[in-house]
Amino acid sequence: MPASKLIVYGSEFSYFTGKLEAYLRFKEIPYEWRPMTARDFQRTAREKTGAAQMPAVELPDGRWITDTTPILAWLETQHPEPAVIPRDPLQAFFSRLLEDHADEWLWRPAMHYRWSYAESRNLLSERLAREMAIDLPVPHALKVRLIRRRQLHNYVRADGVDARTRAHVEGCYTRTLDQLSAALEQRPFLLGERPSLADFGFMGPMFRHFALDPTPARIMLKRAPAVWEWVARVWNARASRAAGPLADGVPAEWEPILDEIGETHLEHICANAEAWKDGRRRFDVAIQGVAYRRLPTSRYRVWCLERLRAHYAALPEPTQGAARALLEKRACWEPLWRVDGAASGLDPKDRAPFAPGQRVYPA
Repeated sequence: MPASKLIVYGSEFSYFTGKLEAYLRFKEIPYEWRPMTARDFQRTAREKTGAAQMPAVELPDGRWITDTTPILAWLETQHPEPAVIPRDPLQAFFSRLLEDHADEWLWRPAMHYRWSYAESRNLLSERLAREMAIDLPVPHALKVRLIRRRQLHNYVRADGVDARTRAHVEGCYTRTLDQLSAALEQRPFLLGERPSLADFGFMGPMFRHFALDPTPARIMLKRAPAVWEWVARVWNARASRAAGPLADGVPAEWEPILDEIGETHLEHICANAEAWKDGRRRFDVAIQGVAYRRLPTSRYRVWCLERLRAHYAALPEPTQGAARALLEKRACWEPLWRVDGAASGLDPKDRAPFAPGQRVYPA
């Protein structure tokens, strides 16, 4: 293996492994993918990065990094051209907002479609049993049953998806397909002639989940073939042959996506931050008129809110005005600043992705 090659420990069926791999492929950064078995997940990843999560990346110098958002930001400092995080500060801020939405809010419908529907649940539990659980000394059929039960409970039922919210969760997916389809009518990638951070953010849910799990994939093929085509285009993109310009400013086609972010993702992380501040382990929140009950409070998502605020504060003063105007227009400004005093305490020395990893959900 070349000395300069990264080692990416993850899964072929993983939301965030797919996001990172799409980025590495585009930037043409050499890497070796290795499956993260159950033992790796609970021992190696936790020992090396501080959290049992994927992907975990071993650098050529022996250091380990985790969490795709700071991983991509750090890799951009090591491989700056062509820039994936736009040089234009306004575009960079809104790209980060879209990435956060794709990472944290679309996770819920992605998990729902994978584990609530029998066809997807049966297929993915078999595949994960053969990939991740290969080193567990129990019968294969038992591995499959345990995976189904764990995933359905932890990432669907315990995350607010039930008979009352199911239609809304699925609507979040189909609206996103419509919004991305409209944006892709104007350009091959979400911000121009090459992929940007916005594209890689949406690749998390859209690639390894929605485009490949049978139930949501059928919906995508029928409702949004342009999104299906875009998923393949991003996966196949290489900097050496797709280095065209980005659009000017924030595209008008992004504004419906920003409306959705203000009404869903920002409402969710605000309610989460209030719960964290109050010391509550679970919380209720109304999203677009739908009541979600007993959602798990996440310290990590408080940190996500802090990072969005920090990115805004770092904007040059004239750009802050333009960013605020667009945030106010799309009802994103007020929820971004609604909660005071909910400090996560994560990464106070700003060391991510080298800081100890943090689980999105409490242990």
